[in-house]
Amino acid sequence: MTEQLPARTFGWANMFVAARESDPRERGDPPVGERATLARFLRDYRLTMEIKCEGLDAAAMAAQSVPPSDLSLLGLVRHLAAVEQFWFRRVLAGQSAPRLYRSADGRNEAFDGAVADPAVVAEAWETWRGEVAFAEQFVAASDDLGATASFENGLGEQDSVSVREVLVHMIEEYARHMGHADFLRERIDGRVGQ
Repeated sequence: MTEQLPARTFGWANMFVAARESDPRERGDPPVGERATLARFLRDYRLTMEIKCEGLDAAAMAAQSVPPSDLSLLGLVRHLAAVEQFWFRRVLAGQSAPRLYRSADGRNEAFDGAVADPAVVAEAWETWRGEVAFAEQFVAASDDLGATASFENGLGEQDSVSVREVLVHMIEEYARHMGHADFLRERIDGRVGQ
C-alpha cells in the first residue's frame, strides 16, 4: 500500500502568506548599508522558518521526510538554535555555554531528539528564539563587522572568523535549510513556496 500524500497546488492560493502586505518579511524600510543588509536578510530567513512551521502540531513538526533521513521541521528548529548558539554565543561572544542538543559524548542530537511531544516543540522554539535574540543584540552592539574571534575548527586547529563572515554563513545556513523546510511542509500538508 502506498502512502497518500497531500494534493499539491500551485499559485498564490496555497502560499503561506496570502498578501504581500501581511508578510512580516516585507515590514520596515529597505536596508541601507552592509550591516543593515546582512541583518535584514538573516532576519527574513528566520521569519521564513517560523512561517514554514506555522499552524503545525507536534506530530507534524516531528514528521520526518523519507527514510533513512531523520530530517524534520522540529529537527531544523533545534539544529538552527544550536548553530545560532555556536557562532554568536560561543564563538563571537566567547561564552562557554554547553552546546545545545549534544549528547554526553558530543553526538549531535538535534534531529534524533526531535520527537512529537508538545513540550519538546515548545522548548525548541523557546531556545531558538532566545538564541536569535542574543545574536541580534550581539550584532547590533558590534562596532566592527570585521572584528574577529578565534575558535577550534573541528580539526583540532585554531581558526578565526569575523562577525561579517558569521552573518554571511548564517544566511547561507538558513537558505539551505529553507529548501529542506519547503519540501518537509509540502509533504505534510501540500503547502508550497515562499
